[in-house]
This record gives sequence, C-alpha cells and structure tokens, in this order.
Amino acid sequence: MTIPQLRVARPTDGLTALIRFYCDGLGLSILFQFEDHEGFDGVMLGSPRAPYHFEFTRAHGHVAGRAPTRENLLVFYLPDPTVWRAAVERMEGAGFPAVPAFNPYWDRLGRTFEGPDGYRVVLQCAGWDV
Repeated sequence: MTIPQLRVARPTDGLTALIRFYCDGLGLSILFQFEDHEGFDGVMLGSPRAPYHFEFTRAHGHVAGRAPTRENLLVFYLPDPTVWRAAVERMEGAGFPAVPAFNPYWDRLGRTFEGPDGYRVVLQCAGWDV
C-alpha cells in the first residue's frame, strides 16, 4: 500500500508567532512560504523526509480566531525517552512551557504545549500501536 502524503491546513492570525512555536519549539523547518497569493500569506512547515506537513495561512482582512477547545491536538509519538526528553526541553527552552492537558490521559506519558492561537501539541513518550 502506498502511504499518502498528509497536509494539515489551518488558518491563523499570527504566522510569525506560529513559525517560532513550530520551528524553534518543535524543530520543524520552513518548507515553503508565500505572501499575498490571492489575498493569503502562508507557510508550510515540516521535515523534508516526513510524509506530512503543516500549512498555516492568514487571509488578509479576515480574523481566524483561537482554537475552539483545548482538545484540538496534534500528537507526536516519540517512543525513545531520550528523543522525547530532548523535544520537551527544546519546547521549554524556546519559551513554551507545558500546560496541563484537558484530557488527563495525555499527561501520563506526555507533555502538552499550547501554541499562540490556542491549538495544542502533545509530545507523547510512547509508540503508536494501532
């Protein structure tokens, strides 16, 4: 089976703050960036080797607002405790302290971080056994 590529796309009011959160904090890279493309500015973030990336856009004259709930999560599974600890330390070192998860399940083996627009990222020290 061919694994599809995945793009998670979301609007934001603050591209610069999100770039700092996802690049400085999570360690992702800017894959592509654009300005004023039919009224939108945007950025694609990820790793060139990963089958996914994130696209954040800002529409001129439009307010995107904050996350509707604290359960809007992106979860990264990092089963190696050394890699997980380094990822948590990178987030905290970039100025993003962990927050209590809304669902206490995520606090058992992970840490939750809230981005500038209220969406959350969980760094989970576990494998993804589905």
